[in-house]
Amino acid sequence: MKGEEKKDAGSTSSIGTIETNPNIVGDSLASSREPLELYEEDENKERGNWSGKLDFLLSCLGYAVGLGNVWRFPYICGKNGGGAFLIPYVIMLAFVGMPVFYLELAIGQFGSEGPVTAWKLCPLFTGIGYGMVIVSLFTAIYYNLIIAWTLYYLFASFQKVLPWSGCHNWWNTELCFDLNEYRACETNTSNLYYHRRCFNASTANHFGLTREEADSETRQSPSGEYFDYRVMKVSRYETGLASMGAIDWEMVLCLLLAWILVCACLIRGIKSSGKVVYFTATFPYLVLVILLIRGATLEGAIEGIKFYLIPDFKKLSNPQVRCFKYSIIYQPYGFTCKATLF
Repeated sequence: MKGEEKKDAGSTSSIGTIETNPNIVGDSLASSREPLELYEEDENKERGNWSGKLDFLLSCLGYAVGLGNVWRFPYICGKNGGGAFLIPYVIMLAFVGMPVFYLELAIGQFGSEGPVTAWKLCPLFTGIGYGMVIVSLFTAIYYNLIIAWTLYYLFASFQKVLPWSGCHNWWNTELCFDLNEYRACETNTSNLYYHRRCFNASTANHFGLTREEADSETRQSPSGEYFDYRVMKVSRYETGLASMGAIDWEMVLCLLLAWILVCACLIRGIKSSGKVVYFTATFPYLVLVILLIRGATLEGAIEGIKFYLIPDFKKLSNPQVRCFKYSIIYQPYGFTCKATLF
């Protein structure tokens, strides 16, 4: 009995020592806080982690919907059969586009690696990773040039009269065709509109100008001439490398501003880009809605809608249509450069 009491007393004293030892208590509290501290920090300290699920979702949406949807897809769709083009497009999107897109996202998010190091899962394909980076570099270069054009037009639009709205500027040629002037001239059926001038019947007869000659002349839009001769400074008399001309400092500054904007968005990795996409990912949808409303109110819009909805199945037999079908699936979702692995 005495021995048992001693054992009980010993065990009691040892337990009491553990409970009252401040070092052990402090260590246990510190160890209990470790998981919380690790959870609050980024799991990948070098590359960082998304601040929230919405940042990641909007980044994916912003990458999938962009310039190609506004610019390239309507052109390709109209050139290759209108509504008929949508049938193979939807099939390819369901069976190829979305599965590959999900595969890339899964590899990138699971490994938290870039296009090169992500191929550690199969080192034989490491060269593909380097190819992804090179293609992404080329894409960034020419996309930034398009952003520079956009900034150029943005600054030029802060004028009372838009410079590309008419044909009476120093860069316009005689082939510039102003639709408003043409309609004003043609209110009198005997008048002829030729080389930006309105000729009455007697003047047209004096110069030997006929209706057929006036209607068959080569015409260029004011916006087209503004881009060619004002923005791009294309020479009208020389071709090839000899027509490159001097450096256009206006465009150089716009390109510099484009690169500064990109660097500002990416300076903190996904921490900064994840916040920028709240605007850049949602704004294209607003632009698409505006263009839809504007296009639906234009003259002849019903004909375009019919062409878009009534398929021309003969176009599907053209091999070129099938090539465009594959490229239009791969390009908007980034499969050609695998940027979704970043």
